[in-house]
Amino acid sequence: MILRLGYDIQFEIPAPVTIVTLLNVHPSRTADLRAPDDVTLDPATPMESYIDDFGNRCGRFVAHKGLLRLSNSTLIHDSGLPDPVNFDAREVPVHKLPHDAVRYLYNSRYCEVDRLSMIALELFSDVPPGWSRVQAICAWVHTKVAFGYQYARPTKSALDVYTERFGVCRDFQHLAVSLCRALNIPARYATGY
Repeated sequence: MILRLGYDIQFEIPAPVTIVTLLNVHPSRTADLRAPDDVTLDPATPMESYIDDFGNRCGRFVAHKGLLRLSNSTLIHDSGLPDPVNFDAREVPVHKLPHDAVRYLYNSRYCEVDRLSMIALELFSDVPPGWSRVQAICAWVHTKVAFGYQYARPTKSALDVYTERFGVCRDFQHLAVSLCRALNIPARYATGY
């Protein structure tokens, strides 16, 4: 199937500021694009593109004072098949995790692992570890959080989403990732499409 994806984001910039964007399809899906995946800046501004440590395509530019608009519209081919399932996936104890996976257990500004640890234990400690537990977390977030664009705000964290029970796409991800991390399951939000 062919999916159209895009955005039209506007900011009122109070003073010049450097902005880093993560608004492009992940490089692993570039071959699936059926149209260019280019961020348009208005006013036109030079933007540098690079790949970050997680493999995401990023853009960096200096936004000047005034109205800034970022937009894009592209097409991507997708099989429509569900993600692969591995019911036998197991949890690896923290002391046996590869060093580069440990960073996916850390707290962040939006994923307050420390503040969600007791909540995660209360909700999911009785669920068998491994695939079942991750699926239970995802299902819980999907059923307990309501979606709505009007709920978006740049400061919303996973704990806010848990407390308020509403948000936008990234808020669902932040809460699920935080609950996984709170149970020592390495997790990260991957940009894609």
